[in-house]
Amino acid sequence: MTTQQIKYFLSLATELHFWKAAEKLFISQSTLSRQIQSLEEEIGYQLFKRNKRNVKLTDAGIFLKDKWATTINDLDHFQKQAKKIDQGTSGHISLSYPGSIAFSYLPLFLSKINASIPDLKLELTEPIDENHEKLLLNYDTDIAFNRDAINNTHIMSYKLHTEPICLVVSEKHWLTNTTLKDLKVLQDEKFIISGLHRNTYFPSLLRSLFQKNGFEPKTVIESDFGGMIINLVAQGLGISILPLSYKFSNAIGVRFIELDETISLFMNWRKNDPNRITERVVKLAKEMTNPT
Repeated sequence: MTTQQIKYFLSLATELHFWKAAEKLFISQSTLSRQIQSLEEEIGYQLFKRNKRNVKLTDAGIFLKDKWATTINDLDHFQKQAKKIDQGTSGHISLSYPGSIAFSYLPLFLSKINASIPDLKLELTEPIDENHEKLLLNYDTDIAFNRDAINNTHIMSYKLHTEPICLVVSEKHWLTNTTLKDLKVLQDEKFIISGLHRNTYFPSLLRSLFQKNGFEPKTVIESDFGGMIINLVAQGLGISILPLSYKFSNAIGVRFIELDETISLFMNWRKNDPNRITERVVKLAKEMTNPT
């Protein structure tokens, strides 16, 4: 039995049609049929019930479809990680990050990596918050920058810095650093913010802030993309609350008003990761936080 045969089986088990499965695998229908027959002969029982019109999984086939799909995914993840380990200092590393650090911390950090490991290839991903943990555990990213520590026994976390969160308003808005005395004056304002129904860190922080000040915001637009939010605020469509890091985007037409609330940036990576590159990059991040 080979991993290729298992992939052929999984494709047919998904399509339940020899021609469609063969087309997706870029092989002939007869080749797929021979491979499936060979697999069934080797394991000693049928995986499919088939006639001229239909292909159906047997009970054994249904069981193996779920088990082998997980196994193949794990093998692919492990092979990707082994390749990175083998490549050593001349390989590549993948980083996931929140959009807020794209204008301040991230460019400085990438410059430091480039100066220290010039041959390293970097792969950047900006997922939604809840995907960082999944990306790490699936070996789809090596280091995840996130606004909170990932609570998982297989993941290490390190706090990099803390910054204020800010009220973001149009330059034409009446609110300024001097006129904003109490957040309750915002209860009639239109907000453009992350969906407060979500359980990720920043929406939870916003919910707590609004509850503390005794009002529900009038949300007119929900978005997790800070760059888009700032553009909408500049157009006068509403106000928002974002980390101070977005101020470094040098956006035109908006004003940042610091609030008495902070947010942190954490670096997360797999515990006991044998990839030497990950260890070196983590060390560089710590040096930026605590320069000698």
